Amino acid sequence: MVIKLQDELPGVHGLLAGVDEAGRGPLVGNVVAAAVILDKDRPIDGLADSKKLSPQRREQLAEQIRDKAMAWRVVSIDAAVIDRINILQATMLAMQQAVEGLSIIPGHAFIDGNRCPDLTVPATAVIKGDSRVAAISAASILAKVERDAQMMALHETWPQYGFDQHKGYPTGSHLAALAEHGPCPEHRTSYKPVRECLEGRAEGRGKSGEVLLEEL
Repeated sequence: MVIKLQDELPGVHGLLAGVDEAGRGPLVGNVVAAAVILDKDRPIDGLADSKKLSPQRREQLAEQIRDKAMAWRVVSIDAAVIDRINILQATMLAMQQAVEGLSIIPGHAFIDGNRCPDLTVPATAVIKGDSRVAAISAASILAKVERDAQMMALHETWPQYGFDQHKGYPTGSHLAALAEHGPCPEHRTSYKPVRECLEGRAEGRGKSGEVLLEEL
């Protein structure tokens, strides 16, 4: 059940921002974070963990959130940055930028998970917050809808990987396509399956070169 967490934390005052991310696990593309300040005078029915909603329902709710929320912000951090600073730090950066980019400064931020990014406002990490806090649920929906849209766009450019189906997660079909075609420029080379694929292809090229030299 989605609740108002301030009922559990009476010391929390002011406008509350919910923060969540999408895209930590996939092998490709951006990690996306969203921050949302809901308007208590314009409630949105049906908010829940985005993973428990159908794509159609997420789209419907995302439209309502963008229309009814007091403020919202979505930020993407690309694969190159993920590879450079690691996925945890990239996620924290996306969350930080989402909160700092809100048009209204919140009095407190609720972060889904077990740690908080470095913020200029007080923050509380909430385990399974996307199922417990309405504002986090709203943020999870915006982040998921945005990342799914990005993966559909990547599918148009790189259809051989099936991004429209698995959204970049390491499914059997994705790993098979990775082995067959090698990584695309949007793959995260710091992730083990991608890194091993690159190493294997490089080793294969090296062996081919050695054979050619021996034949010469």
